[in-house]
Amino acid sequence: MFIGRITGSIVSTHKVDSMVGQKLFVVEPLRVDEQTKDTLKSTGRTFIVVDTVGAGVGEIVLCVQGSSARYTEQTKKLPIDAAVIGIVDKVSVHESLIYDKTEEE
Repeated sequence: MFIGRITGSIVSTHKVDSMVGQKLFVVEPLRVDEQTKDTLKSTGRTFIVVDTVGAGVGEIVLCVQGSSARYTEQTKKLPIDAAVIGIVDKVSVHESLIYDKTEEE
C-alpha cells in the first residue's frame, strides 16, 4: 500500500471489454521527506491505477498494488495491478501533521 498524488489521466478508446468505463489515472507515489520529516515528496516513479472511489487529478490517494488491487467488488474481475482505494484527508508523522487536504482547498 502507498500514498500518491494523481498527476494525470489516461484515455484509451481500444481496450478489453472488462476495462470499458474504468477511470484510469497516473499516480506519483509520495514519501515523507527523510531530512525535514515535515512534507511529502515524490519518489520519481509513476503508476497507472484504476480509480474505485471517485478521486480526481491533484488529490492525494491511497493505492494498492498486485493481487490486492483485485480485492474490491469493482476490481475483482479486472486485469489490473494497481488501484485507488481511498482519498487521503490527513497525514501525520511522529505526531506532526504534514498533510491536510482542507488546507489545499
